[in-house]
Amino acid sequence: MSDYVTVTHEDGITVLTLDNPPVNALSLRLREPLYKALEAARDDASVSAIVVACAGRTFISGADISEFGTPAALQSPSLRNICALLESLPKPAIAAIHGTAFGGGLELALSCHYRVADKTAKVGLPEVKLGLLPGAGGTVRLPRLVGPEKAVQMIVSGNPIGMAQALESGVVDAIADGDLTAFAVAFAKQKVAEGGPHVPVRDRDEKLAPARADPSSFEAAVKEATKKTRGLEAPLACAASVRNAVNLPFDEALTKEREIFITLVGGVQSRAQRHLFFAEREAAKVPGIGKEVTPRTIAKVGVIGAGTMGGGIAMSFVNGGVPVTILEMSDEALDRGFATIEKNYAISAQRGSISEDEKGKRLARFSRTTDYADLADCDLIIEAVFEEMSVKREVFGKLDTIAKPGAILASNTSYLDIDEIAASTSRPQDVLGLHFFSPANVMRLLEIVRGAKTAPDVLLSALGIAKKIGKVPVVVGVCHGFVGNRMLGARSAEGEDLLLEGASPEQIDKVFTDFGWPMGPFAMGDLAGLDIGWRNRKSLGTSAVIADSLCEQGRFGQKTGKGFYLYEAGSRAPVPDAAVAKLIEDKARERCVNRREISEDEIIERTLYPLVNEGAKVLEEKIAARPSDIDIVWTNGYGFPIGKGGPMFWADVEGLKKIVDRLDYWYGRTGKDVFKPAESLRKLAETGGSFSAKPA
Repeated sequence: MSDYVTVTHEDGITVLTLDNPPVNALSLRLREPLYKALEAARDDASVSAIVVACAGRTFISGADISEFGTPAALQSPSLRNICALLESLPKPAIAAIHGTAFGGGLELALSCHYRVADKTAKVGLPEVKLGLLPGAGGTVRLPRLVGPEKAVQMIVSGNPIGMAQALESGVVDAIADGDLTAFAVAFAKQKVAEGGPHVPVRDRDEKLAPARADPSSFEAAVKEATKKTRGLEAPLACAASVRNAVNLPFDEALTKEREIFITLVGGVQSRAQRHLFFAEREAAKVPGIGKEVTPRTIAKVGVIGAGTMGGGIAMSFVNGGVPVTILEMSDEALDRGFATIEKNYAISAQRGSISEDEKGKRLARFSRTTDYADLADCDLIIEAVFEEMSVKREVFGKLDTIAKPGAILASNTSYLDIDEIAASTSRPQDVLGLHFFSPANVMRLLEIVRGAKTAPDVLLSALGIAKKIGKVPVVVGVCHGFVGNRMLGARSAEGEDLLLEGASPEQIDKVFTDFGWPMGPFAMGDLAGLDIGWRNRKSLGTSAVIADSLCEQGRFGQKTGKGFYLYEAGSRAPVPDAAVAKLIEDKARERCVNRREISEDEIIERTLYPLVNEGAKVLEEKIAARPSDIDIVWTNGYGFPIGKGGPMFWADVEGLKKIVDRLDYWYGRTGKDVFKPAESLRKLAETGGSFSAKPA
């Protein structure tokens, strides 16, 4: 019928095969011929059933997000029109699912009378991760198949499920063993022979009945599903829409779903989350590296250091299926490191995150050694040793003598100069930074630090292996702290002065959590360990009045039960401490600081505005390739709320002129460089520009 929909017939069964590479997204060019083909099959008396299948590697992946906000999104037929047509058919429609049926793809399948799937397929409604809810009936139809409790869990989390769970819960009716389309056609013939009735999902209310009679179980499921939403609108909207499916007639609930969708899609949070979706894709593209560059093979990895970072890094690769050899200076250090690794996997198995069989497979991918020579066959070697240049240079000097030609040599440094580290080898083109974030086996961000001489294929290899082990990579340049930690320094610069001038740790932390951060800076410092920053300041010859005093008293945070807060035995909940309040007051008095009331706005202006300003400087110096790369770093590595899209996206929403005006104010009042507006930031503010605008 068209390039996008192929129509074939077999013994009265019409098969519509959709083909819109690469992932069969429901763009207008696919919706139009699909709607016409469905109408034709409906009106053809020789057709007894319809199978909707897809070519390529997947079923329909969802809506075409790039159409949002464009005229194409409003043109008929919409996905809602297609779904309505499917469920009104007087003959059975069967969705044949392979690969993934996500978002609009699953909504289309839910509108069919039946669903069959390949055993390796996955289904889900991930719209919440874009700040949205399913807008074509997903919140109204799914509860009718799986029950409202399971539906709210799936929709609010946005996480996919496999076919065993999909079959058990009722999302699919059968799983194919062999050719999927042939199975779907046979299934269709069977349903035709049975004669029906072929009840559309919209008319199936039996799984809603218990929640209508007693909503307590459903409301408990809502509470559990939404307990970690941290100010995000979409999860609560998803739950409300499923509740409508329980309490309202189908058509009324469907109308309410659409109203909520339209509100969300026009809101800042969804714009922010869609921005991050595309930003993550862009971050994987490195300017100047063409398609002619071929990545190196990374089949085996070496990790130097079995401590917290080294062990976590090693687990990241093993979890991605890559064998790892860990090197330490002694068997005792290896024993300690492997005890922690084994404990982590045991906890995962106990929680059901992995099976006992999978735990065994992962542990079997580890090797251990105290001899550098055992790393000679590794394709990638990462050091995670003490953060001191002399130690790093010594390690890389040894690696230069034992690593095979073409091996990639990486440092996990958080701050140090990759070019200086590379200079300690005879192969600087093979050296780069791989800055993992703690805990490395959990945190998604990976800063890939490009040295002056790092070869293009080394960068490409790092990007590829990052994707394989489930990381979100961002390529950054060389400077102290790279992108994330350099900007963190700017965000933190005024923290102690705010305390001395009248703010409390709990007040500042509350401003941050109210903004959407998972933790405030002082609670985070206690979690990470105040002694780490204390040790770094000593090595740099700097100081922090309050934090250093706390460390001198042995108050290192949660690990000692005392830091900026008190922690009761076995608890991670911070409790304000009168002794810390007195310490702050005493230090302010010593420095003749007149304490005053500090507003929430002032805290934002003196912490987050410098963060944005430093981001502008990072862009000026080309340490980051694009503003969206900075947003990916901060939302994936530092807890910047995804509903605000990262610091540079948020700055556009906040208003660049407002930010520059207040930076000027604080610079005039304090004379501190952290407040001096970057030239590029001032220019954008003066010209009405933005960080999110595409360059001309």
